[in-house]
Amino acid sequence: MKIEQIYTGCLAQGAYYIESNGEAVIIDPLRDTKSYTDRANASGAKIKYILETHFHADFVSGHLDLQLYTGATIVFGPNAKTEFISHIATDGEILQVGNCTIEVLHTPGHTMESSCYLLRDENGKQVAVFTGDTLFIGDVGRPDLAQKSGELTKEDLAGYLYDSLRNKLMPLENDITVYPAHGAGSACGKNMSKETFDTLGHQKEVNYALQDMTKEAFIQEVTAGLLPPPFYFPENVAMNKKGVSSLEGVVQHSMKPLSVEAFTVLMEDESVLLLDVRGPQVFCKGFIPGSVNIGLKGDFAPWVGTLITDMKQRVALVTEPGQEEEAITRLARVGYDGVVGYLEGGFQSWDKSENEIDQIESITADVFAELASDKKVNTIDVRKPTEFEAEHLETAISAPLHELNQHMSAFKTGENNYIHCAGGYRSMIAASILKSRGIHNVIDIAGGYNAISKTSLPKTNFVCPSTL
Repeated sequence: MKIEQIYTGCLAQGAYYIESNGEAVIIDPLRDTKSYTDRANASGAKIKYILETHFHADFVSGHLDLQLYTGATIVFGPNAKTEFISHIATDGEILQVGNCTIEVLHTPGHTMESSCYLLRDENGKQVAVFTGDTLFIGDVGRPDLAQKSGELTKEDLAGYLYDSLRNKLMPLENDITVYPAHGAGSACGKNMSKETFDTLGHQKEVNYALQDMTKEAFIQEVTAGLLPPPFYFPENVAMNKKGVSSLEGVVQHSMKPLSVEAFTVLMEDESVLLLDVRGPQVFCKGFIPGSVNIGLKGDFAPWVGTLITDMKQRVALVTEPGQEEEAITRLARVGYDGVVGYLEGGFQSWDKSENEIDQIESITADVFAELASDKKVNTIDVRKPTEFEAEHLETAISAPLHELNQHMSAFKTGENNYIHCAGGYRSMIAASILKSRGIHNVIDIAGGYNAISKTSLPKTNFVCPSTL
């Protein structure tokens, strides 16, 4: 028997490949399915089942493409309703895979169709449980993503989750491995561990949600401090219920090299977003005016889904040469299929053409500390509220990136605006957005608060009022 976790860091997502005696199962596949079929082909195995733990909100699943390529059966747990052919399993149903069995455990709470899959070996011994968004390492799935007006509340779902954990998962053997759908960085939970698997016994010791508490206390704990979900979450759920076009077709349509001249014409179309996916410290040294920077080597897809609120947005890409297909694929993973082409040769071709370029000044934390120690400067912290509350500069104003539109009054027109996040990724996104809106007096603090915290500037962990 073979179990392989296929982890995609930019989405903090774990898919799984299980193989036994020539048959294979894929659990929670991404939209780009080649890595799964390559594994099966390399072993000469046939993919028999595609198991979905629930309708995912944070990515577009690859179940339909995978079914098309392999003929495998798509399986969801009870309560699931799809607009395509699938098998809706019953609670406790046993699926045979080679010499192994997989038991469907209906575990409502994160969503009402959420199910876990318990793997037993040829001797019937419990080996692993694939928990989707029901149980994470150090956390549990948030119960506010499947709410419907007038129906279930997040408190209702949290109550279901309490019962599912205690009645279905906690009674399992302590030595089995817990394989969740996500790790640290995902917005599907509040405080997941950086570890991506663990034994159930250890989780019973350290996971707050598995401790001895009343249902009322659990509901209060799980529902406290939830940030609003990214914009694209309900859109991805709808896509996963209905099905989407093939990723291969999306890539073929989007892989259009555009000359500088063609790109210039495209820039005049107000319906097209110029998205530059180079690294923040490369972007700031020179970029096409009006471009928005969301670096490919970071939490790219989640920030795209948070900040680009039109899923059908037409996008023109600027990438490092050779990264065009990767950018298109990662956009498509979260349902953004509207790429109309990319600048051939990358920014270098634009720069050589002697067209106008823009820049964002970026200074070190030490230089900023010298400036800020002599006079009061307008300092904007775009980290999450929880990061800000933990510790921040005494003079900083909180304007979280995901709420930037609500904090535009924080940015002064008559003086410089010094922007920082934790490490420099989010602050460059914010600076590029402001530049695209005509606010040009923005200065990025390289290294963000990680670097600022090492200076002598006064800090506090008390909450400063935001601009709201």
